Amino acid sequence: MYSTHLKVIHLFLLYAIILFIVIKPTTSLYFYLEGTEQKCFLEELPKDTLVVGTYKAEEWSDTQQQYIENPQLGIQITVEELPLLHRIINQKGASRGRFTFTAAESGDHAICLSTNSSGWFSNSQIKLHLDMVIGETTSEEENDKEHFSDLAQRVRDLNHRIADIRREQGYQREREAEFRDQSELTNSRVVYWTIAQLVVLGVTCLWQLQHLKSFFEAKKLV
Repeated sequence: MYSTHLKVIHLFLLYAIILFIVIKPTTSLYFYLEGTEQKCFLEELPKDTLVVGTYKAEEWSDTQQQYIENPQLGIQITVEELPLLHRIINQKGASRGRFTFTAAESGDHAICLSTNSSGWFSNSQIKLHLDMVIGETTSEEENDKEHFSDLAQRVRDLNHRIADIRREQGYQREREAEFRDQSELTNSRVVYWTIAQLVVLGVTCLWQLQHLKSFFEAKKLV
């Protein structure tokens, strides 16, 4: 009976690990662009996090009354680190493609996409599909997958996910440390300002008492 319970627990843990490996943080959406309009998205990323994005652009066809792929259509992709505006990617691609980048520093990253529609007054309507996977494995690692068994590959993927979680935790600790330092600095300034106010009030009280004493002595009231 006891061994049966252990087998059930081990099986449950195995399924949980497989589910944890399969599920990855992804962002899937689509949006519309008018002419040369540019759309930007902000992603807060820990340092050394790999982001893989795939996109597909479709242009509205008046003759077919639907969105279709136009081989002549191109997509401009830029990625910048904020707030320093350090550009990581400045890539021109086809109507369907993929882009990758690794966060050099922790913080917000602006991911911007636009079309190469000619003319300032272009009326083209574009539907752009965008899928992003955060914490993906590198291409070299993907090429090496065939050299590993299925179980070994799952363990390796799990190690990568654990590394991503550790980077995320490290980034959150840095944010907490910055917030704590800022709070301590603010509290110290409040204390100094309170002490300065007390000193000013004390000096003012002494001056008023001295002035009243001189006034009473001049009036011979004391």
